Amino acid sequence: MMNLAKIPGRNRVIVESVVPELEGRRFFIKAVLQEVIQVEADIFCDGHDKTAARLLYKHELEKKWSEVPMRFVDNDRWGGEFAADKEGFYSYTIEAWVDHLASWEHEIKLKIRDAQHVNSELLVGATLLEKIVNHTSKEDKEAVQEAIKTFRDESRYEEAVLLSISEQFVSWIDKYPHRENVTRYHELQLWVDRPKAGFSSWYSMFPRSAAKEHGVHGTFNDVVDLLPRIQRMGFDVLYLPPIHPIGMQFRKGKNNNVLCMPGEPGVPYGIGSELGGHDAIHPDLGTLDEFKALVAACKAHNMEIAMDLAIQCSPDHPWAKNHPEWFKIRPDGTIQYAENPPKKYQDIYPINFETEAWQSLWEELRRVIFVWAEWGVRIIRVDNPHTKSFSFWEWVIAETKKKYPDMLFLAEAFTRPKVMQQLAKGGYTQSYTYYTWRNTKYELMEYMTELTQTEMKYYFRPNFWPNTHDINPPLLQSGHEPNFLIRYFLAATLSSNYGIFGPTYEYMVNEAFPGKEEYWNSEKYEIKYWDWEHTNKLTYVITLVNRARRENAALQQTNNITFCDINDDQLLAYLKTHPDGNRILCVVNLDGYNRRGNMVKIPLQKIKKAGWEEYVVHDLITGSKYVWKGEYNYIELDPYLLPFHLFLIEDL
Repeated sequence: MMNLAKIPGRNRVIVESVVPELEGRRFFIKAVLQEVIQVEADIFCDGHDKTAARLLYKHELEKKWSEVPMRFVDNDRWGGEFAADKEGFYSYTIEAWVDHLASWEHEIKLKIRDAQHVNSELLVGATLLEKIVNHTSKEDKEAVQEAIKTFRDESRYEEAVLLSISEQFVSWIDKYPHRENVTRYHELQLWVDRPKAGFSSWYSMFPRSAAKEHGVHGTFNDVVDLLPRIQRMGFDVLYLPPIHPIGMQFRKGKNNNVLCMPGEPGVPYGIGSELGGHDAIHPDLGTLDEFKALVAACKAHNMEIAMDLAIQCSPDHPWAKNHPEWFKIRPDGTIQYAENPPKKYQDIYPINFETEAWQSLWEELRRVIFVWAEWGVRIIRVDNPHTKSFSFWEWVIAETKKKYPDMLFLAEAFTRPKVMQQLAKGGYTQSYTYYTWRNTKYELMEYMTELTQTEMKYYFRPNFWPNTHDINPPLLQSGHEPNFLIRYFLAATLSSNYGIFGPTYEYMVNEAFPGKEEYWNSEKYEIKYWDWEHTNKLTYVITLVNRARRENAALQQTNNITFCDINDDQLLAYLKTHPDGNRILCVVNLDGYNRRGNMVKIPLQKIKKAGWEEYVVHDLITGSKYVWKGEYNYIELDPYLLPFHLFLIEDL
């Protein structure tokens, strides 16, 4: 039976269907600094009384709640917003109550219009005003006190009637809400990251391939020499695959050959040797001090290092010797190596997250992350996080954020949708996506709609990659230059976070391992020599697009996209706008082999133009300018010249 003593029986207002809220407050939502958080809820009560609501919020370091009014939207839906102006956790909630003064004002207005006498109602109004008078400002207090007298003085009836329906009276209702029997929603949480979480351009490279001479193992110092070039191209995150000692047992050779020839360097993901494990540096790359110097040099070039956390070991890793309890032990007493039947990976020992020694395992992995943080690393790309425990990630990311709140985590999880989403809910800052395999107009629009117009927009920050060191997608295996331009441009303009596997993409390396989406002669298995002075059309375009991204706030967000109608399955057009007035229109020819043209329909309301107004579209890549008018305008794109337009919309 229900205990009446525990029922808020006088609370008549219902607050439900709050957005954003993840799984009944199980997880927090995400934002970046200065982002505006829009909150909506269904708010209603029984009968015909008016309701009022406030959105409350506070940062974790604040004791007092701030609040903003919530406004009626439609069909008992209310909305409010606040700006996240500090990094870290926020709490937010909603308070709602029956607004008796607003209800009174509404009812008396109807009676006055019906020519009814309202003497009794005015006395009720005076009583309601008495409940707010002590909360008014000095400027209003005297006026409210005078209104109370007027409502109670029958000789001032006409004056009282006019006052009860005045704009001044309505302003008092809004400014001085009287809260009785308040319904308070449970508190929800928001995590606010630094701006890099929401806007970044990643360049991936193997430091051992940074040397300027053939046959020489690259070093951190060689990477430092490349930073001016990478910065000129406009990248602000330099992502390095594992930089630790590489095991010798079962070391893989070229093209994943099980026989490693003398002198072959091994796979950086076979982590660990007698020289150390995840907290050690491969000696051929340099010393710890030289790595720290690279971190500092990146900072001087307005860039950051992203390190790769691969939770796996070579058979030579110190953990295999000192902590065999962290691995699966086969009946013969040996450690179980990695398998993906029928494939066998004898050079890798996966971690057993069901080990009875899970606590010491978790603490060791946290220690590794903290060691990297002490080295100056503030971005971690995690290799295959979906093959590790969800609860571990939720714990270790939270632990890291307590000590290093500016640490960002990127989940490299190309797996089932719900698994990817769970990782993001558990705390990952950014996430790899299915973009690599979304090629058609329908696929791209459907996927972007899912990312930006569903609940995913509150917790899943996409990071688009047209290729990686693991993935050579079929569309690029032809080596056709327009396709490389198209896939790069889409990644860099659809998503505010994107990356490329650097020189391989720049120089349009395309030869695939037969029958696979992998590179032939992959850099994972061998040291490459790159002509770092070489430039081509793609490097030039990358530089210009990254400049446009830095200079246009509309390209620094993902969820602000609006697709434009264009009657061609191979032409994709989308608009991105920013509250500061910045407007970017992207038009892409997805057909890398044929010229295409058609009329694109511009949503004039989004660009704040009337149908009769002219405006300029300024191509930020070619410099060309066109004067357009109204909704429909013609575009034509030759993929052999340039398969896209990057238009800045300017007033004439």
